Amino acid sequence: MRKKNPQERRVIENIAVIDIAEEGKGVGKAEDMVLFIEKAIPGDIVDVELFRKKKNFAEAKIKEIKQTSEHRRDAFCDHFGVCGGCKWQHMDYTAQLLYKQKSVDNALTRIGKVDTTTMEPILPSEKTTYYRNKLEYTFSNKRWLTTEDVANEEEHNMNALGFHVPLRFDKILDIEHCYLQQDPSNNIRNELRSFTLENQISYYDLRNHEGALRNLMIRTSTTGDLMVVVVFAYAEEEQIRLVMDFLKNRFPEITSLLYIVNQKKNDTIFDQDIILYAGIDHIFEEMPFNNQGTKLKFKIGAKSFYQTNSEQAYELYRITKEFAGFKGDELVYDLYTGAGTIANFIARDVKQVIGIEYVPVAIDDAKLNSELNGIGNTSFFAGDMKDVLTPDFMREHGKPDVVITDPPRAGMHPDVIARLLELASPKIVYVSCNAATQARDLALLAEKYEIKRIKPVDMFPHTQHVENVVLLELK
Repeated sequence: MRKKNPQERRVIENIAVIDIAEEGKGVGKAEDMVLFIEKAIPGDIVDVELFRKKKNFAEAKIKEIKQTSEHRRDAFCDHFGVCGGCKWQHMDYTAQLLYKQKSVDNALTRIGKVDTTTMEPILPSEKTTYYRNKLEYTFSNKRWLTTEDVANEEEHNMNALGFHVPLRFDKILDIEHCYLQQDPSNNIRNELRSFTLENQISYYDLRNHEGALRNLMIRTSTTGDLMVVVVFAYAEEEQIRLVMDFLKNRFPEITSLLYIVNQKKNDTIFDQDIILYAGIDHIFEEMPFNNQGTKLKFKIGAKSFYQTNSEQAYELYRITKEFAGFKGDELVYDLYTGAGTIANFIARDVKQVIGIEYVPVAIDDAKLNSELNGIGNTSFFAGDMKDVLTPDFMREHGKPDVVITDPPRAGMHPDVIARLLELASPKIVYVSCNAATQARDLALLAEKYEIKRIKPVDMFPHTQHVENVVLLELK
């Protein structure tokens, strides 16, 4: 009898894939275990090879597809399966929408105990590729070698300009073509990589914190504006000038060319000086706000927040305004207002909007954007939401008729929810990018509010991410 090799991986046959997990892995069941199967699609029947087993679940790879799901599609990106983005691109878009809606439904019912029978169909994104207006790349001297690279025994250049490999904080996948951002994004990245390698400018070493080039940010807009920000670490002045001159001369269409010298151990730029090299220090984005073709204009700097899917951001805000059902005489609190995009979007439909945001730079942007659009009925305040939204603040500024809240993924602080319950405003419109934390908050708000409308919005095709808008009314 042959002894089992401890290194031999176990194979389980004929697994029906019944769901898809957030990480883009198909879900199946066998022997009282849940199986998370790489690159599997609901509807597939597969033989799988286990490679990591826990008590109640295991991770697996497809060994053979016995029956192909009707939803399976060929991945359009050569980096699929290694890059951490666009993990659902091997599943048709109709199915993606189905499972996004299902994920919102599951979170609301399971965590928030919400009745979702009136949930409206998810709003698709008109664009499913080249829909992002911002991408951030990393320079690294620790390139991730793909299976093809390893098979090729030639010596490899270990410098890379691309995205982090999932679960490998210091490994960067070198990107040739990304389908997320319109041209000239790919050209800028690829030509900058070629130029810096030819000129032997060092790439950042995240472990040892050394090297000249660290990050690259590219922002585009529907107006045709283009911003490029290069983040250097330990670069010489001559190297900075060489890189920035190359970008300025090779890509004259760049509206705003900036650089940063960041020698901290983290990549955040909010505490860094932005240095203008050529052009102006900002770009503009436009967004329609009515059916007459009138547009709002937003000024965007290197540190500004703006929804990364410009066209779908309009749809998200349109739904938010529709849910609020403004009559024209409302006082509105816009919590987590960011750069005031929602506040300025609704301002002409209400009496007054008060925006609150914890990032002071964003509040500066919000005020400027109101001024830029000739909007005079907005006020913006910076500070932690739970500290600003006090009884004294509400006595001074009035009780809102409608509260719009669009918190970060972590949801609202319990103290903020307590304030909302004290306020007892007639309506709350809750916009969320995380249905799980939204559901948790809705369960707390259920003490005084009932849910009237629910509508998911797809902002990020080929990913598991989904926005959700909920209308609550005072009982």
